[in-house]
Amino acid sequence: MPKQTANYGRRWYAIHTYSGYEDNVSEALHQRIETMDMHEKIFDVLVPKEKKIKIKNGKRKTTEEKIFPGYVLVEMIVTDDSWYVVRNTPNVTGFIGTGTVPTPIAPEEIEALLKRTRVGEPETTLDVEKGSIVKINDGPFKNFEGKVSAIDEQRGKIKVLVNMFGRETPVELDFLQVQKV
Repeated sequence: MPKQTANYGRRWYAIHTYSGYEDNVSEALHQRIETMDMHEKIFDVLVPKEKKIKIKNGKRKTTEEKIFPGYVLVEMIVTDDSWYVVRNTPNVTGFIGTGTVPTPIAPEEIEALLKRTRVGEPETTLDVEKGSIVKINDGPFKNFEGKVSAIDEQRGKIKVLVNMFGRETPVELDFLQVQKV
């Protein structure tokens, strides 16, 4: 492990893990920091996640998704022993960098990423107005087009007039179920 990396001081690094093991690696690293007394060199471990809204069976559901599947971020000072602790954590395949030298992540990238993970509930907005034509992309009226008759920003709902059997039928949908035509 080349010594020049220690000159960077306390920085964030990305480590590659087996996909699906990011949380296990994070937990294992936290335990190893404790048992191997690495508090002075390994400061934080992060699996960056963000909240997303999905529609399942017509219901809104907020889920957390990993921003970088297969990666865990570690804030640390890279020395021979701290590098060894991280590198030899089960399910870690290596540091991101050139050859054996871990490359620190740019501070502005980390700042933007941390901001993204701290966002509360994701916002859903729809760039349509009354009278706009939208295409329904989910639910029983999927692939139908209709005209917007009302928009309820607070509830994230939209009323669309769908032409069925020769007449316009009002259908209430979630913002996520339609797209602007």
